[in-house]
Amino acid sequence: MEIYLDNSATTRVYDEVTKKMCLLMTEDFGNPSSMHHKGVVAEKYVREAAQEIAKTLKAQEKEILFTSGGTESDNLAIIGGAFSRHRSGKHLITTKVEHPAVLNSMKYLEDQGFEVTYLGVGADGRISLDELRAALRDDTILVSIMAVNNEIGARQPVEEAAKIIKEKNKEILFHVDAVQGYGKYRFTPGKSGIDLMSVSGHKIHGPKGIGFLYIKDGVRLIPISYGGGQQKGLRSGTLNVPGIAGLGLAASMIYKNFDENIDRLYDLKADFIRNLTDRLEDVKINGIPGEAYKDADREELGKIVRETAPHIISVSVAGVRAEVLLHALEDKEIYVSSGSACASNHPQFSGTLMAIGLDKKLLDSTLRISMCEFSTKEEMDKTVEAFTEIVPMLRRFSRK
Repeated sequence: MEIYLDNSATTRVYDEVTKKMCLLMTEDFGNPSSMHHKGVVAEKYVREAAQEIAKTLKAQEKEILFTSGGTESDNLAIIGGAFSRHRSGKHLITTKVEHPAVLNSMKYLEDQGFEVTYLGVGADGRISLDELRAALRDDTILVSIMAVNNEIGARQPVEEAAKIIKEKNKEILFHVDAVQGYGKYRFTPGKSGIDLMSVSGHKIHGPKGIGFLYIKDGVRLIPISYGGGQQKGLRSGTLNVPGIAGLGLAASMIYKNFDENIDRLYDLKADFIRNLTDRLEDVKINGIPGEAYKDADREELGKIVRETAPHIISVSVAGVRAEVLLHALEDKEIYVSSGSACASNHPQFSGTLMAIGLDKKLLDSTLRISMCEFSTKEEMDKTVEAFTEIVPMLRRFSRK
C-alpha cells in the first residue's frame, strides 16, 4: 500500500483536470494571441479560468495574472512592487520564516540598495503584531508575510497584519504568499487589505508550472520580464493554456465540499499527533506553542490544531536523523519530506526550525508530513505504526 504524505511538495492532479488539459493539448490547442477561431477558443479558456479563480477570492477577473507558479508570483510581487514604489522609500518588511522565493527576492533587493527588516517568530512560528507595528516606518513601501508556513504549518495573522499596515500608510503594498494557504482557507484579499497574493497550481491538485498572482485593481507593478506584451505587458510570453485551464478547474474543485474536507483533515491531524505522541517517546510536534498537545485530551487537541494549518505536521524525532528515517519510511512505501522540497537540494538546517528556537539536536531530526483531501485515516494509522516500528530500531542502531 503506497502512502503519499508529501502534499506540501506537490499533489496528485485531479482526474478531471488531467482530462481537460489533454483536450487542450490535442484538440483546442490554439494560441490565445492568434486572431483565428482556434485562438479565440483558447482565449475563452483563459478567461473562464480567470473567472473561476476570481470567484474563489470574490475578486475581479482582471485582478488575476497567470504565472509559472508560486516562485514567479513571489518574485514579480516583491521585486516588481518594490521598484514601482522606490521613489516613496526603500524599506521592506518580511519574516525570517518565508519561502526561499520571498527571502531570495528580498536579498536581491538589498543588493539593489533597499533595506529589509526581518521579523522574528515565536515557538509557534507566528509573528508578533507588536513587532510588525514597531518595524513600520515612514519609508516602508512593501510588506510580505506568508499565510501558512510550508514547513511547520504555522498560520500567520495576515488579516490583522493588513489592518496594522494600512493604518500606518494605505500606500504600503501588502503581499501574501498563499501557496500553502489557498485551498486550505478562504481568502477575500480585496476586503482584507491584501494587495498582492501568490498561488501555485500543483499544491491544489492542479498541474505543475502554473500559478497566479492576485493584483488588486489599481496596484502598479514593474514587469521583471519583457516580450510580446501579453497580460497587459506584466508577464509577456505565450500563455500556457492547458495549465491555465487546469488551474482554473482545480481552483473551483478545491473549494467544493470545502468545510467538510478541512474538518476531516483537522481530525486526521489531531488523531495522528495524539496516537504518535502516546506511542512514541521523545517526539516533538513543531508549531504548537508550549507543547500543549502533550496534556490535551482529544477534544482539546482538536481545538489546538485548528490554530495551525490543517494539512501540515512537523515531527522531530530525537536520536534519529531525518534522512535516515525518511528512507526507512520510503522502504515501506510511505513518502514524507525532511523539509521544503523547494530547498531540498541544499543540505543546511532549516531557517524556520532555527527561527522557532528548536533544540539544535532536533534540527537534523525533523520530518514534514503533509496531507491532502485524498488522505485517509487508514493511511495515517499505518504511518504511526511504521514510526513505532522503525524509530526504536534506528535509535538502537544510532547509539552503537
